[in-house]
Amino acid sequence: MLKKILLVIISFSFSMFIVADELTIKENAPDSYVVKKGDTLWDISGVFLKQPWLWPKLWRLNPEINNPHLIYPGDELRLVFDEQGQPMIVKGKPKLKWSPKVRTQLKDQSPISTLPLSVISPYIKYDNIITEEQIDGLPYILGSNEGYKSTVDSFNVYVNGNLSVGSSYGIYNKGDVITDPETSEILGYHAILLGTAKAIRAGDKENKVPSTLFVQGAKREIRSGSFVIPVNEDQMFPSYFTMQAADQNIRGAIIKSSNGNREFGKLEVVMLNLGSEKSINPGDVLSINRTSPGVVETENGPIYSKDASRWNRMASAQGSDYVMPEEGLGKLMVFKVYQNVSMALILKSSKPIRLMDAVTTP
Repeated sequence: MLKKILLVIISFSFSMFIVADELTIKENAPDSYVVKKGDTLWDISGVFLKQPWLWPKLWRLNPEINNPHLIYPGDELRLVFDEQGQPMIVKGKPKLKWSPKVRTQLKDQSPISTLPLSVISPYIKYDNIITEEQIDGLPYILGSNEGYKSTVDSFNVYVNGNLSVGSSYGIYNKGDVITDPETSEILGYHAILLGTAKAIRAGDKENKVPSTLFVQGAKREIRSGSFVIPVNEDQMFPSYFTMQAADQNIRGAIIKSSNGNREFGKLEVVMLNLGSEKSINPGDVLSINRTSPGVVETENGPIYSKDASRWNRMASAQGSDYVMPEEGLGKLMVFKVYQNVSMALILKSSKPIRLMDAVTTP
């Protein structure tokens, strides 16, 4: 009897996994699509699929698109179904017959990628997350050649560390502490980018000779005590992100926004209490969800928990007499991953996103 129960549970779980990962074609999906300049694989998959994050399955088993990153503007893509009834994309010729015509312009030779860095770079503020231990080991600014407490642009600053001449550096201030709302663990500090600079003198730390940085692009006032990080350690991103659904059973929360607001929307940068320890990777796409308002039963009928009396709220173990469902609000993509924290860009939102909204595998 126990074996039968286990078999039923395993079969049910397996079927649920298949359904969750099954491609669903939009009702108004076209039979074909001609690639345009500026398209991404995510965009193209969204033309056909209700779940564009499952785009790798749509491009599978196609000898003509064995590398979907190498399709080009002008290519025609057709939606077909295999012997098992599963959808897939193939390259195909237009159904219409065209009269002979001399090509007057070469095909655009820029291949389609999932999401080019150039598309999202205006929205990435290049802020970082850093631990107390890392900050303690970094060189910091002693002062400037102008002798002011703070300076703005096109000046030299002196650093108490040995820097590499010709290399570029980011100048940061230590911002707010970032804590995990579930465990209260300190995950790090928000490192706020003040500007970028290039090393023009190396310095000699042992003999108290500071290095010199020439500040090329100040975004905020730069003061003594600001710390310095090589650009290639914290500012570099891939030329494109391969967007795909994160691994199964990932769950976290939005714990901070880079602009410091409590509400935010599309194309804003947020921080999550998920990092490499939770198998998060750059390019991972997560759903943004929010639990619907709680409800408690009273003598006058059901009312929202926030409107209920203190007594009614106390009478309910979780502040609600019902386990209210979560509803989807949008999608975000992780672009930078630390050990316990990651930074993400909101791709889509149906309403304002808030701190503590949940993020889960789509």
